[in-house]
Amino acid sequence: MIKVIGLTGGIASGKSTVVDFLISEGYQVIDADKVVRQLQEPDGKLFNAIMETFGSDFTDENGKLNRAKLSALVFSDPNQRQKLSNLQDEIIRKELYARRDQLIKELGEKSVSNKVDAEEQPKKSSVNQIIFMDIPLLLEYHYEGFDEIWLVAIPENLQIERLMARNSFTEEEAKKRISSQMSLSEKKKYADIILDNSGTIDTLKKQIQQELARIIKEK
Repeated sequence: MIKVIGLTGGIASGKSTVVDFLISEGYQVIDADKVVRQLQEPDGKLFNAIMETFGSDFTDENGKLNRAKLSALVFSDPNQRQKLSNLQDEIIRKELYARRDQLIKELGEKSVSNKVDAEEQPKKSSVNQIIFMDIPLLLEYHYEGFDEIWLVAIPENLQIERLMARNSFTEEEAKKRISSQMSLSEKKKYADIILDNSGTIDTLKKQIQQELARIIKEK
């Protein structure tokens, strides 16, 4: 049976590091941010919906969505942020679940046609039996359908520091972005597995490997 794991975290918590490692190990990851960017390409479902709601002022000189300008608007106005969230939610949700269902089908067919001895090649077997869905707002928007939810977490002071360094934000700007999401301390209440990313990358990878080994053993 294929397991679906929801992966989430807070902004600048290091979730992309987890995703990169999982992909390097051969695991399938549905990346919500990448899906959104694809949907926001000209004539994409989200692009058209945003143009209809916010107007063509939010395109750049190449006719593409001006994400920076739209982001500045929604993070400065809670009402506009809610409007954009409501607009995008249904479109994104349908697309993510459609991709999940298609991937489950493909991996199921692959498992039948290429039977693998799980004892001799446990890693290869697990790669074909686990799907990760990387969704930043997984908890805020009440996504369902997961066997487990993994949360990448760090202390808030470190989150602020990393966001300031990564995006060249002032402390005020960083705090505003972080406050737009559910706090990591609150997210911990809903997570099955918490990956502590306050240490080194190697320490983080070891935690991931331990959880993958646990799942393989449970199977």
